[in-house]
Amino acid sequence: MSDYALSINGRFLRGVDPTSTATGYRAGLQLRVLPALGHLRIHDITTGLVDRTIDLWESEHSRSTLKSTIAALTRMLDEAVRDDLIARNPVRDRARRRYHQNTELQRTRPVPSPDEVARIAETCAAIHQSYGDHIMLSAFLAARSSEVAGLIVGDVDWTSKLVTIERQCFPGAGGLSIKRPKGRRVRRVPIIEPLEPALRRLTVQRARNLPLLRGPRGGVVTTAALRDATGWDQMVASLGFPGLRRHDLRHAGATWFANAGIPIHVVSDILGHASVETTRAYLHTDDSALQNAAERMNQHLRRRR
Repeated sequence: MSDYALSINGRFLRGVDPTSTATGYRAGLQLRVLPALGHLRIHDITTGLVDRTIDLWESEHSRSTLKSTIAALTRMLDEAVRDDLIARNPVRDRARRRYHQNTELQRTRPVPSPDEVARIAETCAAIHQSYGDHIMLSAFLAARSSEVAGLIVGDVDWTSKLVTIERQCFPGAGGLSIKRPKGRRVRRVPIIEPLEPALRRLTVQRARNLPLLRGPRGGVVTTAALRDATGWDQMVASLGFPGLRRHDLRHAGATWFANAGIPIHVVSDILGHASVETTRAYLHTDDSALQNAAERMNQHLRRRR
């Protein structure tokens, strides 16, 4: 397989976004697929072998890393099918599975409250203000890190108290990449009171076309830069949230909206999801929501009595 990967070069990446997705696929191929399977002849790679290899990856890597790695392997063997080296791609017959490691994390990891996120932001701001602002924007706009980086001052509308999210910005192959959000859906997010001070500070007397937020050296604040600068894993563990990911801030924001009684189709629009079913997977029922549910049920029972 290693020889075959070398011979086709990047042909397995046809149709993949070269500014972002292709980078993850290349890394998956070079760092995981070829070290695990590169020594084998392609027609010796069976579905069972693929399943066992994915089992090992699943125990060691995050869900996004696993998806990129499997996608790279799938595309590589699709090319082998086109070249008549094998009759069928064994990855496409692999066992359907849930990502158990991630599922366990979701069960045990609490969703931080708005006050707790503000405390995380304050800790990050002690290192540099931009890191604290990034935390607040990610959570209270329920936005992806790249979408926060893509915001400009003019996206903040104080008249309607809405923030428009219509682009994402991230370092990619060949430099900084700017493109439409994931799903290509422009969306508007209401400005929540705890976010107002940061947004006022970032927009007051600034030109509308300037980036809303940049890091200490004037560059994009990526999730990796935030992790390294803040010592993220140790920091959130010390604050009582071991295992909290930067992307979980978006989940937290979505959960706050839902637990406040906002209809799920509105929460879905805020997140930019095409389906409310995708939105449901983002939401985590916390203790306050359960307590509110109990109080509403008690009131209902009292009225009936």
